[in-house]
Amino acid sequence: MTLELYNTLTNRKQPFEPASPDVVRIYSCGPTVYDYAHIGNFRSFLTADVLRRTLELFGYDVLQVMNMTDVGHMVDDEDPDGAGEDKMQVAARRLLEAKKSGKLPPGSDLDPSDPYAVAGFYAGAFLRDASALGLEVVRDADAGRVEMPRPTQYIPQMIALIEKLIERGHAYVAADGVVYFDVKSYPPYGKLSGNTLEGLRAGEGGRVDAANQSQKRHPADFMLWKPDPRHAMKWPSPWGDGYPGWHLECSAMAMDLLARETNGVIDIHTGGQDNIFPHHECEIAQTCAATGEPYFARYWIHTRFLRVEGEKMSKSKGNFYSLADMRKRGVSPAALRLELIRTHYRSHANFTFQGVRDSQRQVDRWLRLRAWLEEQASRGASGPGHLSRALAKFRDALAADLNISGALGVLSEAAASYALQADAPAGDVAYADELAALASMDTVIGVLDLQHEVVAEDTDVDVAAIEAKLAERKAARAGKDWAAADRIRDELLAMGIEIKDSPDGTTWSRIVQ
Repeated sequence: MTLELYNTLTNRKQPFEPASPDVVRIYSCGPTVYDYAHIGNFRSFLTADVLRRTLELFGYDVLQVMNMTDVGHMVDDEDPDGAGEDKMQVAARRLLEAKKSGKLPPGSDLDPSDPYAVAGFYAGAFLRDASALGLEVVRDADAGRVEMPRPTQYIPQMIALIEKLIERGHAYVAADGVVYFDVKSYPPYGKLSGNTLEGLRAGEGGRVDAANQSQKRHPADFMLWKPDPRHAMKWPSPWGDGYPGWHLECSAMAMDLLARETNGVIDIHTGGQDNIFPHHECEIAQTCAATGEPYFARYWIHTRFLRVEGEKMSKSKGNFYSLADMRKRGVSPAALRLELIRTHYRSHANFTFQGVRDSQRQVDRWLRLRAWLEEQASRGASGPGHLSRALAKFRDALAADLNISGALGVLSEAAASYALQADAPAGDVAYADELAALASMDTVIGVLDLQHEVVAEDTDVDVAAIEAKLAERKAARAGKDWAAADRIRDELLAMGIEIKDSPDGTTWSRIVQ
């Protein structure tokens, strides 16, 4: 079985062939830690997570790096000169206002005037959310095969990369001291995005800053280092105290952490569709210009956009949701993860609250199936092997460019073949093997061991009151007082709580609004 992936660089599906049989090297563009990550961000991060899990299911050893950008981002990232205000300064003002109004989360004691503290605050929030959603990129780098570097830890590597680009004639220092990459020195520039230097000179993509043209050789030349003593974060360099360009950061970290032994070449680079240009295009140019290699990443994987209830995500529309927002609406991390991964990464996804309710029900069905299989396996029983036989089809679906929706369909069909009755159907496949097949599929889907109910600290739910009513209802059902049981169910519904009865007991969850 050959894994095929759609490569943005070639605009076609290709059989995946790693450069080395020993390890697959993946670099994933991660969050910029100046705000809470939203569900659109997490869709892209989860694509990278599903990709890594799929590669491991296929037997590959994977080393993955996902950055947490804590410097260099400006309000207008698409401007090649880093226009606008430093996003960390914007974040500092936001946290300062929150601190003054007493709206910082409990236990938060940070100095908003310290940019490192601001970055640390949001980095911590991201790591907690990522862990809740099962992004295994946050595993301990010593125990696992992943790392989450921050650009502020790699300034020396960035300076060394700039010096190499200047030495090779691919970068220059402008009259105002800013170091630019010379796009005309790298003829393949534009091969990822399809942009041309002629088109960029005409102003396509919003990347021409007329005010700075006297400083640059070409309008599309992008910033590598900017001397600026006023910037929130700055470091000494041969070109003055300043900060690195956004694009430079990922190249330096990927080369240092993944590609020391491969002369700057990695296997896969992932990110959102919005990263293709200018970010990834510029990464390719500066990395290949420094190494002389024809590739930076041999495969480029990009996730399309997420819409919410058919509309573009926007803070002004009130549909710019973080994980905390979802939890307050009664969405569990397991349901959210499933909802965000179940649409193919190369299709635009539409997040709906009806959809996440369906995802929660699907997770609940699989959990009930797992509990039932554990019971059958404990008795040493054997059955018809629906899941064991489905595993090959599950892998086939993933091999077709990560067709996760097809893989989920395979699992759902096999799971539905079991009625979860006390008298399990007999067959020639051990239920222990069925349980192992389900676990194997979940190594990619990644939902069965996540929290599938909303925890109390994330909502205003009175858990003790709910549990008391459930105990009262259980006693009413045991006494066949069906009217009382129905009344208690209605009382819980009025509280915004939905209950589900199953052979394994009763569970509850917040009703998603």
